[in-house]
Amino acid sequence: MLLYLAEYLMRTHSAFRVFQYLTLRAILAAITGLAIALFVGPRMIAALSRYQIGQRVRSDGPKSHLPKAGTPTMGGGLILVAIALGTLLWSDLVNRFVWVLLATTLAFGAIGFYDDYLKLVVGNSRGLAARYKYLAQSVAGIGAAYALYHFHRSPDETSLYVPFFKTVAVPMGAVGFVALSYFVIVGSSNAVNLTDGLDGLAIMPAVMVAAALGVFAYATGNFKFADYLHIPYIPGAGEVLVFSATLVGAGLGFLWFNAYPAQVFMGDVGALAIGASLGTAAVIVRQEIVLFVMGGVFVLETVSVMLQVASFKLTGKRLFRMAPIHHHFELKGWAEPKVIVRFWIISFVLVLAGLATLKIR
Repeated sequence: MLLYLAEYLMRTHSAFRVFQYLTLRAILAAITGLAIALFVGPRMIAALSRYQIGQRVRSDGPKSHLPKAGTPTMGGGLILVAIALGTLLWSDLVNRFVWVLLATTLAFGAIGFYDDYLKLVVGNSRGLAARYKYLAQSVAGIGAAYALYHFHRSPDETSLYVPFFKTVAVPMGAVGFVALSYFVIVGSSNAVNLTDGLDGLAIMPAVMVAAALGVFAYATGNFKFADYLHIPYIPGAGEVLVFSATLVGAGLGFLWFNAYPAQVFMGDVGALAIGASLGTAAVIVRQEIVLFVMGGVFVLETVSVMLQVASFKLTGKRLFRMAPIHHHFELKGWAEPKVIVRFWIISFVLVLAGLATLKIR
């Protein structure tokens, strides 16, 4: 939105030309997302507290979580507000990728909001039934995948690229592309949701992955960088950097209130939306495999749940004291802040490994 204002003002003041630079708009988007989150945060927390929309703690979980009962939840809404406003203000609104990202993020946010609403306001402990929740996610995920395929302009946008290899690109076709994109978007959404169990545990790795995807987006949308790094060149993908930067700013703003001991929890409204946005961004910049590496903490959390369920059904025994795996370490005696920071460190290393694939080819 402000980009068009700057273009108009450039006619009389050449200094406004600086707003055409993608890097500057990304920096301003991050600052905007952070500022909005910090401004909205206290007001949203107060409103959630006033309406008694608070966390419900499992009785079979770590005893250290019992004091968290009643902590305001659904705070992920402030992340969505910050992302939406920051992106609309600083991105190129003609860009198709911007609208797919926004629509997907808000669609998954709406699913999470309804689930949280049923659990925390209506009082239905189960929330949205799993089959309906997954159906809604599937519709949103397939819709995003189909939109990206339908509006693609070159074979590079629908091929699978393998890290560490310069020329390995597997054409997938419509069915293959939509199926893979659906799996990445929905899988990422649920993986972040499973990770969101401790104060700040999910948001900081999400911020780091979003920042790295922004780097990939900038390089993918620049012909010279893409050619030099032997990655696909996708015109317009650079605008994903603005979205990613807004997510980084909004996420850090949320962390201000979510850091241990948390004043507010994200809820499904935030976790499902953030996960879906990361998956969609990875699909756009053609880095689905790298997302699997950089989001290794999210993958680990998801796999721990799958193994726990499979082991119990097949043998009647549990592999972990509790799943997702962050609860396992808590029950082993790790203090919550120690679990959180160590998972952050692991995420940081994995994100660096993902970024290294830009040069190691």
